[in-house]
Amino acid sequence: MSIKKIDIEKVAKAIEDDAGETFPDLRQALSEAKAGIGRVTTPEQILVRQARQRSGLTQAAFAERIATPVATLRDWEQGRFQPPGGVMCLLRLLAKHPDLTQELVTA
Repeated sequence: MSIKKIDIEKVAKAIEDDAGETFPDLRQALSEAKAGIGRVTTPEQILVRQARQRSGLTQAAFAERIATPVATLRDWEQGRFQPPGGVMCLLRLLAKHPDLTQELVTA
């Protein structure tokens, strides 16, 4: 079933019945989803978060390891900006081999 065809009230009631509580913003969120409004997550955002999370580092520590301002890392994770090509290559390596972040300490 297409999201465009959902009955917002019916879905909201089913969710609330299942949870046993009401959610004040649920109907608005469902309406926005139905209208195609909402957050979009890009593959680049996923890669940035994945590389950092697999390393086990905080945003501040990871940003320091890759010699990037923490505000820039946050912008990448939140999709405001896309990392440049060289950084994307580094992130792919770090996502597959999180232990490499330790190598960056001495680099």
